[in-house]
Amino acid sequence: MKKVLTTLLALGLMATLAGCGNSGTKATDAGAATSSKQLIGVAMPTQSLQRWNQDGSNMKSALEAKGYKVELQYANNDVNTQTQQVENMITKGCKVLVVAAIDGSAMTDVLKKAADNNVKVVAYDRLIMKTPNVDYYATFDNFKVGVIQGQYIEKQLGLKDGKGPFNIELFGGSPDDNNATFFFNGAMSILQPYIDNGKLVVASGQKDFTKIAIQGWDSAKAQARMDNLITANYAKDKKLDVVLSPNDSLAIGIVASLKNAGYGSSDKPYPILTGQDCDKPNVIAMINKQQSMSIFKDTRTLASKVVEMVDSLVQGKEAAVNDTKTYNNGSKVVPSFLCDPVYADASNYKSILIDSGYYKEADLK
Repeated sequence: MKKVLTTLLALGLMATLAGCGNSGTKATDAGAATSSKQLIGVAMPTQSLQRWNQDGSNMKSALEAKGYKVELQYANNDVNTQTQQVENMITKGCKVLVVAAIDGSAMTDVLKKAADNNVKVVAYDRLIMKTPNVDYYATFDNFKVGVIQGQYIEKQLGLKDGKGPFNIELFGGSPDDNNATFFFNGAMSILQPYIDNGKLVVASGQKDFTKIAIQGWDSAKAQARMDNLITANYAKDKKLDVVLSPNDSLAIGIVASLKNAGYGSSDKPYPILTGQDCDKPNVIAMINKQQSMSIFKDTRTLASKVVEMVDSLVQGKEAAVNDTKTYNNGSKVVPSFLCDPVYADASNYKSILIDSGYYKEADLK
């Protein structure tokens, strides 16, 4: 079923990139003529993570295929740099800005300038906070991401069948990323009842998001926290059964810590470990039984949806959305389009990642 769904998604993507709504050659030519005159700004947070490189590349390619000129910038996870880049995009005459914010609350002033210059803004995968001057939000269903991670843990441990208790430790994403709380709340909607009834035990006692959050989604910080958790709570005879990690950059640091602590042997196997993004090193870790699963958010699908939004905005139309209630940025409810995530693990990664053309087998050696 997943293979069929993946194939359909891939076919849908090709159809989207080829042009939506075949209303005739004249309409297509007119759209291309319009788009070729427009400059679109794409602001990505960093090139240090594989997923943002892919997001930026997919977005640029998809927009250029529709005839747009693209100003793509990465900000090296520096908020001031990203703000300056967005301001320069406005100055250069970009008609629409697609922004994956480093700090969702730090763009109020520059987006006021965008609004003053009639520049439309699409928040990309990270909600831009505390400003009325963000027009749309395109992302994956981030609460559902956490739900899938929680359900995976639930199934692997047999929690529905009453098995347990099992020892679990919780990790959260960067507190300045609005998505991080959606991931955490989604996972806890599944896991909290088992913590309450004692089938899942958090030996460290660290359960609140503020205690478990990792600033900047930093792998080294995740590794250091996992080191401390193991030292303080997991003696030689105490087993760690599962770790909730919201994404792959944290998971890769957690794997390094577990490896250093002697996990990975027959008498001390790796705990169940979740992730998100299906980065190449993490897929390899799944194949090697170091990481259990990762949420796959096909950035080609997201890019194609954002291109549709850009097309609508350039033409002075409203963009299509499927959520008008969930994402309140503290100033307004931002109309959103949510794409569906799926998960990959060692049993299905070939159908999800390779058969869809996202990776080649050689990429995962």
